[in-house]
Amino acid sequence: MKKHQTVSPYYPLLLNIQGKKCLVVGGGEVALRKAQMLVEYGAIVEIVSPSLCPELKELVKNGAVRAAIKDYGPGDLDDALLVVAATDNASINEKVAAEARKTGILVNVADKPDISDFIVPSYFRHGDIIVAVSTSGKSPALARKIRAELERDLKAEYAQLAVIANEVRTELKQRGITVSGDDWQEVLNLNSLIELIRRHKNNEAKEIMLTRLKTLGQRKT
Repeated sequence: MKKHQTVSPYYPLLLNIQGKKCLVVGGGEVALRKAQMLVEYGAIVEIVSPSLCPELKELVKNGAVRAAIKDYGPGDLDDALLVVAATDNASINEKVAAEARKTGILVNVADKPDISDFIVPSYFRHGDIIVAVSTSGKSPALARKIRAELERDLKAEYAQLAVIANEVRTELKQRGITVSGDDWQEVLNLNSLIELIRRHKNNEAKEIMLTRLKTLGQRKT
């Protein structure tokens, strides 16, 4: 395999953080945004900061996050899947990053991609479809612009199509029918599926997919 030239160091990845401890070091507006996103995706969010902005205090009051009102120190990283350093003190952020690396914990330092293990892309979500855009930290504003354009152009029906495709995939597996990626692509390219979903005829769209994919799968057996 040839080595790619000048590739981004970031490996595209969707990470399951449900029920996992994710630490946010910091108590200001940046920490708030980071914490809210982690909460949205089901993480157990812990905040470490000597002070909290009003919105973070509200999250703590509502039980959405837990908080230790203190300076960052030993033991705060214990059992964490990842940590976000979002203080306004560069030395503290760098300390968090260094200790996270020593313990093998993924770290993101706000506005410092060069000392981060991961960065958070600009993204939007329609149902189970997540579209993420990154410029590898070069220009977050450009990533947001591209994301906005993609969000505007993405058909709303694709979210329902994803649900139907999963149901079809499950049924095919139960029947022992193997379908190639190319066959899936051929069927999903049918514009009639989107039109049926737009007219709330999801069952008809599902039957068309099942019939076509069963036929394509059986040809290869």
